[in-house]
Amino acid sequence: MSFTTTEPAFRFRQGTRPLLISMPHVGTHVPPALAARFTEEARHVPDTDWHLERLYDFADELGASVLVATHSRYVIDLNRPPDGASLYPGQSVTGLCPVDTFDDTPVYASNDDLPGDEEIAARRDAIWRPYHEQLQTEIDRLKVAHGTIALWDAHSIRSVLPRFFEGKLPDLNLGTGNGTSCDPALAATLLDIAKSAESATGYTGVLNGRFKGGHITRQYGNPAAGVHAVQLEMTQSSYMQETLPFDYLPDVAAGVQPHVRRMIEAVLAFVENR
Repeated sequence: MSFTTTEPAFRFRQGTRPLLISMPHVGTHVPPALAARFTEEARHVPDTDWHLERLYDFADELGASVLVATHSRYVIDLNRPPDGASLYPGQSVTGLCPVDTFDDTPVYASNDDLPGDEEIAARRDAIWRPYHEQLQTEIDRLKVAHGTIALWDAHSIRSVLPRFFEGKLPDLNLGTGNGTSCDPALAATLLDIAKSAESATGYTGVLNGRFKGGHITRQYGNPAAGVHAVQLEMTQSSYMQETLPFDYLPDVAAGVQPHVRRMIEAVLAFVENR
C-alpha cells in the first residue's frame, strides 16, 4: 500500500539558549486513508504523549528550542532506530511502525491492512527523516553558538501498563542510556530534583530504570562532544486523565510542573557553565 501525507513532519521553534527540547510522541495526525485501516481503538491514538507542549509551556520563556512531532507514533515512531531494531532486546516493545497498542491490541483492522516494506520506507522518508534532520541541524547550530549544549527528550506514558512493567511506574523516569548520553554529574543533579519532589510532594523518581532513553537520547547524546542528552518519561497520572477523553488536568499538573521546570533549569545551568 502507498503512503502520503499533507501534514508537515514537525513544528519547530528556535530558541536562544543551549537547549533543544524534543517531543517525538505528541503528534496525533493520521492521514485519513491510513486511519481507515485502523481499528476504532487505534483511531483514538491512545498511546500519544498527550499535552506535553502545555506542560512545558515555560520552554519559550527559558529560551529553549522546541521540536514537536505532528504525526501519531502509530504512523511512525520517531524514537525508534530507522531499521526498527529493538531498544530493549528480550523485552516487549512496539516497532518503528507499530502494529499493536500498549495494551497489546491490534492497530490495524485486519492483516491485509498491515504496512509492507515499501510503505514503511515511504513513512520513514516523509516523517522520520525530516524530524531527525531537523534535530541534527539544530544540535549543530546550538553547538556552534554555545559549545556545550543539552537535548531533552520529553515523554509521558500511562502509569500502569502490564505489557511493559509490573505495578505502577515511578512518576519521573530519567534515562541517560545507562550513563552514556550525558555527564554523570548532570544525571545526579536531575535525580536529586526527582527525589526532592518525592520528599516534598510525593512524586517518585528513578534514573535508568525501565526507561533508559530511546533512540533519540542514545543516538544524539555525546558528552565528550559537548551534547548532553536526557529523556524524561513521566506518568500521565501526574498531569492528565489517563483514559478517554485524555483531558489535561490543570490542578493536577500544577503539582508536577514546577519540578519539571527545575530539571530544565538545572540542565541549562549545567551546560551554560561548562
